[in-house]
Amino acid sequence: MRKFKQKAALTLTTAAMLAGSVFASSPANAASSPIAACGGGSYHVIDQHALSSYGTVYLMYNGSTDCVVTWKTAYVGTPTEMQAFVERESDFKAVVDDKKYSYYAGPVKIDAPGMCIIWGGSTALPSGATASAWYDYWSHCD
Repeated sequence: MRKFKQKAALTLTTAAMLAGSVFASSPANAASSPIAACGGGSYHVIDQHALSSYGTVYLMYNGSTDCVVTWKTAYVGTPTEMQAFVERESDFKAVVDDKKYSYYAGPVKIDAPGMCIIWGGSTALPSGATASAWYDYWSHCD
């Protein structure tokens, strides 16, 4: 009975390891566009700004919620520091996504109908140095 339990435990451990390695090696599901990253639906691009040749920061809106995504155009597939940022003027609430990503940072969302926002983002080189950054100061107020 002891050998059976050991063999069963070994079999379960091996199966768990194999399942984990299949899961870990699967590619992450990335959104196909900035709008898809925000959730699609009624979001539409209302502004955008190029980050040199490294990416683009998109501002999308659905009638009540602003959504910002920083989309890579250089070093795609390589994890680098990126940021997507939006802040509401009425209470200075900010939402930021600042991590290493392979495709895009965000989405960051904030409800701000009829209110001014600050929005923007940045990308970095694989070395960690900032490649390009841009932030719009209190805009899209209507």
